[in-house]
Amino acid sequence: MANALATIVFLLTLLCRSATGVRTDAFSLGSQRRLSNLDAVADDNGICQSMVEPQNYDCEEHTVTTQDGYILSLQKITAQQSGRTAGDRPPVMLQHGLFMDGITWLLLPADKSLAFLLADSNFDVWITNTRGTKYSRGHTSLSPDDAAYWDWTWDTLVSSDLPAVFNYVYNQTGQRLHYVGHSLGTLMALAALSKEQLLDMLRSAVLLSPIAYMGQMTSPAARSAAENFLAEALYSSGVDEFDPRGVLAVEPLQDICHKTDCTHMLTSFTGPNCCLNATIMDVFLDHELQPTSTKNLIHLAQMIRDGNISMYDYGNKGQNMKHYGQATPPLYNMSSIPNDLPLFLSYGGADALSDVQDVKLLLDSLKDHDEDRLVIQYREDYAHADFVMGENAKEVLYDPLMAFLRLQ
Repeated sequence: MANALATIVFLLTLLCRSATGVRTDAFSLGSQRRLSNLDAVADDNGICQSMVEPQNYDCEEHTVTTQDGYILSLQKITAQQSGRTAGDRPPVMLQHGLFMDGITWLLLPADKSLAFLLADSNFDVWITNTRGTKYSRGHTSLSPDDAAYWDWTWDTLVSSDLPAVFNYVYNQTGQRLHYVGHSLGTLMALAALSKEQLLDMLRSAVLLSPIAYMGQMTSPAARSAAENFLAEALYSSGVDEFDPRGVLAVEPLQDICHKTDCTHMLTSFTGPNCCLNATIMDVFLDHELQPTSTKNLIHLAQMIRDGNISMYDYGNKGQNMKHYGQATPPLYNMSSIPNDLPLFLSYGGADALSDVQDVKLLLDSLKDHDEDRLVIQYREDYAHADFVMGENAKEVLYDPLMAFLRLQ
């Protein structure tokens, strides 16, 4: 408990300190990070060369440009000498969550990582990287130094990023996709599906640690930030890009974690993860955390405070009318998700971000879903990070997940 409270106080103190600075001070950490990330890109030339090819898998780097000009990085992974043609390998898209990137699916050893397990099972694996993260920072006209580059929330990921990568992979493979999302990656899919988007390109959707309703979230760090309007304070002070690597001073943390087990440091954010190996934090800190827009954090904070799933609230009726034609932001209706869409949903009893009570609200919205098209898995001991970093995830989660995909 003391460690969790210390982490919360540390984060909140740094956030508040950042919020009181002027724009140039707010961006100073981000500027330092941009330089180091550019150096890293030059060193490893992308996820394929740094994370996939050393494990003896075939990997291709792809890019796709969204309708609003963001240049997104995708990686296609296949097992070497699989003996099957592309038409025999169903495509699976893996979408990461908040503060993460595509390396989410490669953090575990090769014999335990979902991306490699899928490739070994003769799927074509497509890893996405959301706008603003390390490998998706390009734009046709904007720079990450521009405030306009960060003028988006997850609404835009639903309306722009998801259609762009879906269309690209669908056109590349000529096949409908399986979709696997974790955390924010599930919210993106649920929102799109509630508007009956992407259905003509989708075979099934897998939702790991689903984020939809957030009003009962128990994460002390996330709830404290939302209730104290910390993202709003940062945004008002001119911080458009939120870079947790700068805020949390990753290098000192790495030094500490080389000497001791740091898995508990995630607890105040994710809940008490049951199944993280001590060495996973070294890999995690080498590659994560990733930036997002401060405006995106405001949107998520609104959802925590309001308890609904709505589009971004501009804070006054006039702006909402301008953007939506109504005084309040439109709601995403989860009960509008087609009842015959194959869904696999897995959630954990110890998850402080995807709280059990919030997941139950989502499941209630899906109560009319065809029973033979909905698989629900509950892990009492799992918290938020276990779904992508748990040592036993292969046996308890990924094996049944892949069995589900094979049936679709």
